[in-house]
Amino acid sequence: MSYKIGFKIGFKDNDCKNETVAEKVNAPDTTPRKSLVSVRFDSPNRTYSYYNDKFDLKKGDIVFVEGKLEGVRGIVVEVNYNFKIKLSDYKKVIAVADTKVSGELFFAGSHFVVFDKSIIPFNKVLTWYKAPAKPDEEIICSSDDKEKFLLENLKGMKVSYDIEQRGYDYYLMNKVVYISVDGNEGRAIVNGTAPYEVNFSYNNGEISKLTCECYCNYTCKHQVAAMYQLQDILKSINRNYSDMYEKSNYFAAICKQALFEVSVDFGSKGSLILK
Repeated sequence: MSYKIGFKIGFKDNDCKNETVAEKVNAPDTTPRKSLVSVRFDSPNRTYSYYNDKFDLKKGDIVFVEGKLEGVRGIVVEVNYNFKIKLSDYKKVIAVADTKVSGELFFAGSHFVVFDKSIIPFNKVLTWYKAPAKPDEEIICSSDDKEKFLLENLKGMKVSYDIEQRGYDYYLMNKVVYISVDGNEGRAIVNGTAPYEVNFSYNNGEISKLTCECYCNYTCKHQVAAMYQLQDILKSINRNYSDMYEKSNYFAAICKQALFEVSVDFGSKGSLILK
């Protein structure tokens, strides 16, 4: 028996579909109001105050700041518009995540899956976990498409038993918060000690060009977890939504818990429709 969920929250803005991450993360939706905001960080478990003059912030927004906690995700817990400060005493909010989600999502075990690229694109979800890259930040990626293995046989990854078990534990713990395949291009976000991007190529059940941005110079637990999650999602799609995947040649899946924590828990407007 299959289930479907019609999930609608917020409003869809069709004019912004092709906006880049940097534009969406850094550009305010409305005229910004100067504010002094309290931001809570899970690691460390502390709340600090920051000056904001770029964004129309509200409670629950995911933000990134300058200073010692640069790159660490924070949650706005209070916004104050009445203040008088010495500006040199305060660091600033430098980015805010785009957490608006609108569209139809379908049940797929621990995740929701979509076949519409505009609902939860990779670049949007990435802003939930990572600060935008600096303009002068150089990123180098290299992969060998000759190193291939079948998704149904993960032993072809040639990892140690210890790494395989840790990756499987990550998969069971829903650390793979996002995974997508667009044509042959696959992407995932694995939220371990930090959020890591995993990239791969998927073609007729075969995996190649598997990389992760973590410090390991070998196949890591994040890659293993992503492959187990890909197996799981594709099984669900083949059982229940094969026609939709065949038509779109695209799917994206997001962990239910991650979606509710980020886009629903702090939402002040929207609706949830079960079918």
